[in-house]
Amino acid sequence: MAKVCNICGKGPMVGHKVSHSNIKTKRRWMPNLQRIKAMVNKTVAHINVCTNCLRSGKVQKLV
Repeated sequence: MAKVCNICGKGPMVGHKVSHSNIKTKRRWMPNLQRIKAMVNKTVAHINVCTNCLRSGKVQKLV
């Protein structure tokens, strides 16, 4: 599964984890993705959506 939101395209961010002694090691921040059922082109489909898109109303979750 790709760690990318199907609505906004948000994906993993890269950077450094910085310890107390200022040693830097690579790390990744993953987006908070939820696999939901939603209407896509008048059909019901499972899509990966970040929580920002869910909260802002860019996609409507089916119940």
